[in-house]
Amino acid sequence: MNAIEKYFRYRQSLIDQYVKGDMTKREYLQANYEAVVYNDIKPFKNVDTVLKGLFNYQYYNARAKEKKQASTIKDLDYDEKKEYIDSCNYYYGKKDRATLKVLELLDFKGVEAYFIKVRSKELKGKLFEIVLTEYNMILHSTNELILKRLREENVFCEESKKSLIDGYINQRY
Repeated sequence: MNAIEKYFRYRQSLIDQYVKGDMTKREYLQANYEAVVYNDIKPFKNVDTVLKGLFNYQYYNARAKEKKQASTIKDLDYDEKKEYIDSCNYYYGKKDRATLKVLELLDFKGVEAYFIKVRSKELKGKLFEIVLTEYNMILHSTNELILKRLREENVFCEESKKSLIDGYINQRY
C-alpha cells in the first residue's frame, strides 16, 4: 500500500468515527488537516492519476478550512483577518484546480453533479456536489468554470438535491 492509499484509508476511518458520533465535525476536520499537512506526502505538482488529484483536493481543502477557521478568531485586526481570508481563497482556488484535473482525468465519466440544498444563505444556489461514483468520493465546489464544464459534459443535473452527506455539510463547525 502506497502513501496515498494509506492516507485515504486513514481518512475513511476518520469519516467512520464521525458518522458513528465518536468525533465532532471540528475534531474530524482537525484530524484530517493533520493527516494531510503533517504526513510524508506533499501536494503533487504533476497530477497524472486520479488519486494524486484527490489527495491534492483534500490537502488544499483542509488548508482552506483551517485558514477560514483562523479568520474567525476574535481580536484580529483588519489586516490579519484579510490575510487569513486571502489565504483561504488561495487554497480554495488550488482545490478547484485539483477538482478540474480529476474530472479531466476521468474524462467526466462516472461523475454526477448537482446543486445541493444548504442552510447557508451565502451558499444557496452556489454550492454543488460532485459525486465520483467509481471512487466513492464526494467533492464540493462553487467554482463557475467547473460548473460550466460539468454542464458542457452533460453530467450536471439542474435540480437541487439533498447532499449525500447532508448532516456534515449543514453542520456548523
